[in-house]
Amino acid sequence: MVRILVVEDNVALLRSIKQILSEEFEVDCAENGEEGLFMAMQDIYDLIVLDVMLPGMNGFEVIQKIRGERIQTPVLFLTAKDSLEDRVRGLDFGGDDYLIKPFQAPELEARIRALLRRSGSLTTNQTIQYRGIELYGKEKAILLDGHPVKLTLKQYEMLEYMIQNKGIILTKEQLYDRVWGFDSDTTIGIVEVFVHHLRKKMEPFGYHKDIQTVRGIGYMLKKQ
Repeated sequence: MVRILVVEDNVALLRSIKQILSEEFEVDCAENGEEGLFMAMQDIYDLIVLDVMLPGMNGFEVIQKIRGERIQTPVLFLTAKDSLEDRVRGLDFGGDDYLIKPFQAPELEARIRALLRRSGSLTTNQTIQYRGIELYGKEKAILLDGHPVKLTLKQYEMLEYMIQNKGIILTKEQLYDRVWGFDSDTTIGIVEVFVHHLRKKMEPFGYHKDIQTVRGIGYMLKKQ
C-alpha cells in the first residue's frame, strides 16, 4: 500500500486531504514543520504533501533538511502564494511539483498519482515483480512462480515494501512505521514475528532465503 505524509497546519484542510486520500492510500499527518520533518526523516513514505507556510519551520526548510539527508521522496508543495518566485524556490530546493490553494480534490489526486507513477511507486496496472514473485496491488494478491499464495494484508504490505526497496537494508523501525504506522498500539517486536511467518509462506518456493537478516539493524531483500 502506498503511504503518503501530509504536512499542513490548517487542521480543517489537513483532515479534508486525509479523508480524500485515505480512500486510495495510507495517510499520515503532521501539523507543523518540526513534526513533519521527524516523520519524513524515517524515509518510509512514497510521497510527501508539504505546505509551504508552516509555523516555526516552513516547508522550504523541511525539504532542504530532507534532501540534505539524501532522502529522495517526491514532494508536492501546497502554497497559497501564486508567485513565480515561490514556485521556483520550491522546485530549486528539490520539490517535484506544486499546487496552489485553493485547489479541487480531483487535481490534488491527479498530481499525486502522476508523481507516484513517475517515481515507480504507482504503476498503471498496480503490479510489481521480483524474480518469480508477482504482487497485484488492486486485489492484494500474490503469485509465487505462478502459484497463488494467501497472505494477510500486513504480510502483503511488508513484502511489497521489501520488493520496492530490494537490495536496500530496511531497519526494523522503518518496516514497523511503514506497515503499522506511527499510531499503532503494537510493539516493534511484531516485525520479527511477521518476517518469520512471511518466510514460512515463501519457503516452499525457495524465496525465504532472499529475506536476509542484517544483524542488529533489520532486513534486506536480495537473492541469496
